[in-house]
Amino acid sequence: MEEQMTNKKDISIIVAIASNHAIGKDNDLLWHISKDLQRFKRLTEGHTIVMGKKTYFSLPRRPLPKRTNMVITDVPGEQIDDCLMAYSIDDAIGKMENSQENFIIGGGSIYKQFMPYADKLYITRVHKDFQGDVFFPEIDPVIWKLHSAEKIIDDPQNDFSYTFEIYFRK
Repeated sequence: MEEQMTNKKDISIIVAIASNHAIGKDNDLLWHISKDLQRFKRLTEGHTIVMGKKTYFSLPRRPLPKRTNMVITDVPGEQIDDCLMAYSIDDAIGKMENSQENFIIGGGSIYKQFMPYADKLYITRVHKDFQGDVFFPEIDPVIWKLHSAEKIIDDPQNDFSYTFEIYFRK
């Protein structure tokens, strides 16, 4: 039992979510929030980022620099240049860093599968509904406790406000 505790991975989810839980449409983001992208970069640089194959191919720059890019695929033996490959959620967890935070960056199915393993959520809560085809699961207040929230109401680039939230597993 003690050995399992020392091998537990530090897994965090990072995502931007609309009021109606939409996170994407047509394999793309629903908005452009510079402050959110800067926060994402600041938090994830130097760490392992874990994503599904569709998310990887939706990135504007591949692989994302200054990070270990891990891509989960269900195609046995599939390889993507300059990426660490995983063939299941368990395989991804096994390949994660032991000594630092690992970030789950999408998409919808990957988020849902990692929710039971995550200890921390970095949420950008976008205070507007968007049409989407991918949604983030409910954040259950029985499981998650809001640790901090920073509301941005005066972003000249967007016609909506948003809040940077951090949740910890209870």
